[in-house]
Formats: sequence, C-alpha cells, structure tokens
Amino acid sequence: MKASVITEVGKPFMVVEMEIADPIGAEVAFDVKASGLCHTDLHFATTDFGHQMPALFGHEISGVVTAIGPDVTTIAVGDHVVACLVQFCGKCEKCLSGKTYECKHPEATMRKEGQPPRITMDGQPVNQVMGVGGFAEKALMHENQLAVVNKQIPFAQASLIGCAVVTGAGSAIHAAKVAVGDSVAIIGTGGVGLNTISGARLAGARRIIAIDIDDEKLEAAKKFGATDVVNSKTVDPIQAVKDLTGGGVDHAFEVIGMAMTQKQAVEMCGMGGQAYFIGLAKPGTTIELDTSLQALLDQKGVHGVLMGSVNLKADIPMYADFYVQGRLVLDDLVTQEINISEINEAYDALTKGGIIRSVITSF
Repeated sequence: MKASVITEVGKPFMVVEMEIADPIGAEVAFDVKASGLCHTDLHFATTDFGHQMPALFGHEISGVVTAIGPDVTTIAVGDHVVACLVQFCGKCEKCLSGKTYECKHPEATMRKEGQPPRITMDGQPVNQVMGVGGFAEKALMHENQLAVVNKQIPFAQASLIGCAVVTGAGSAIHAAKVAVGDSVAIIGTGGVGLNTISGARLAGARRIIAIDIDDEKLEAAKKFGATDVVNSKTVDPIQAVKDLTGGGVDHAFEVIGMAMTQKQAVEMCGMGGQAYFIGLAKPGTTIELDTSLQALLDQKGVHGVLMGSVNLKADIPMYADFYVQGRLVLDDLVTQEINISEINEAYDALTKGGIIRSVITSF
C-alpha cells in the first residue's frame, strides 16, 4: 500500500510503499477514504516525544471495512467507520466506569510481543502511532478504536469527527458540562476551537466568545455559533471578555497550547469560572498562577482535558448523526482536499494560517 512516513523527527513526510497484514483477533482492516491533517501530528513529527522511527502518523481517518478478525463483534464488512486515537481495553475499572479515555491498559489494542507487526516497510516494522497510522491507503486497527457511522455523512467530514470534533465539542459537553445559559470563551479558532464553539452551542451556552488573531478565522467562528469575536492582536482579550460578560466567563477553553494564552484563559474566568487546557503544549511549558487570598475568593479552577473526555463508541456516531440532521457544522472545516503526496505543502499552509483542515482524499 502507499503511505506517507517520517524516518526522523523534523524530517519531511515522504510517500513510500508499505506492507499491511491481515486482521487477527479483534482487528479491523479498512480502505482509508479520508485522512485529516491534524496539527497534533505535525507537533509530534517535529518535536521529540520519543516516538520510534520510522513512524506512520495520521489519526483523523474514515473508511470502509474490508475484513475483520475472528473476535470482532461490533463491526462488519462494508461498514463505514471513523477512527480515534483513544486506545482502551474495555475491562479496567476506568473503562467500566465509562472513562475509556483514562484506560489503564491502552496497550491492549496493539499486537502482543511475538506476534508479527501490522505494518512493515522493507521487511521492518513501522511505528503505527497511537494505534492508528492513517496517512496511508489502508489501515488495520483494533475495533475498540473504531466507531461505525451513518453512511450518509461524506468521508472527509466524517474523518474529522475522530479528533477535532470529539476533542472540541466534547470539551464543552463532557469535560466542562456547559449548561444552558452559561458563558464561554474559546482561545484559538482552528479545527478544535471551532468544534468547541459547536459543542458550546449544542449545550445551550448563552454567550460564546471566540478569540484569535486571524480575522478570517474569527469570521468563520460565527458560522459555528460564536456570538462575539475578539481579535487579541488589536485588543486585550482578558479585558474584552470581562467587558462583554460583566466580569468574566463561566468556562474558558485554551486550544493553542501556549503558556501566555493558558494564563489568559484563567484570568478571563469570572468568580467560580473554570479554565480548560486542550491545546498540546511543548514539553516543559509552565505558567505562574496567583494563589493568594484573592485566588481563594475567586474559586477558579484549571483542568487538563484529554480528547474531550470522549466515549468514542457513543460520541462519534452521535456527532455523525448531528451532521446529517443539520445540527453540527462540518463542511466549513474542510478547507481543501489533497493527495497523499501533498502533506508537507498542506502543513506549511496550515502553519501560515487561513487553513482549518486539509484532508487527504486521494492516494
């Protein structure tokens, strides 16, 4: 199969031929129809997080099932599926309590020692990053990382549900439990930020403030449900949020992963407000917080959020249905559809701004 791999941190993606095994156990094989270019993959590819090389990235994928292992019980050949990087065993106390995103044994979704690798290149194993490896024509994954979705949703839009949508919308709906009438602020209006806006709207937030330095992205945020927009390049975002809300928001979401904006999220919360860190920061990133008497009186909280506290088997089909019903905006997330050979150029465009998501739809 054709796939795009990196062989060293910081090196460009390159298209190569790889071999993919047949499914065993609870594995599912499928043809990849769409693969989104999430900024997290670029972050991992350019920052040393200890991933073994060569590495096959790509975790926002959708496709059609072609074969299943003998132990698969929830997926059938011909199903349309969406993948998610959350790996869960389904048996530990965290999984049994519904917190699959906190699974204690994510390794249960991978092949065991002594079994042949799922993916190889020139006879050598390839690191299937986070159990997905979606920058390829085909994929082979454990069924616990896949959800069956409504066949009416286009593949490009469906692929984004597995990360950008569940992370953003889930942060508002599940992690923050935004309630009807709440006020929220979202710092960063990329793919995840826009879906946080969508989640806040679905949850019934009364005021949804989008914050960015890009006027085009801020204009796009209005389509997803933002009631107000703030360009933090031209005004103080903390003061702007306080002015709009009369003191601060109930929930502030930081979707960039920068110390400066993380601190801003805390400071733009009102009394009892909660700040949620969603964006992936570089290793060693820290912020200083006031812990004086005033901090106690303000009763603010800071929470780290992983993948929107997703239960992928339930949430991914739900969001797909919301799209089909016209209740979730996804079309405007897909900025462009590309060939697998254009990953490097697409990521360059993403870092320069103006791009929400490029999606590989041809190989």
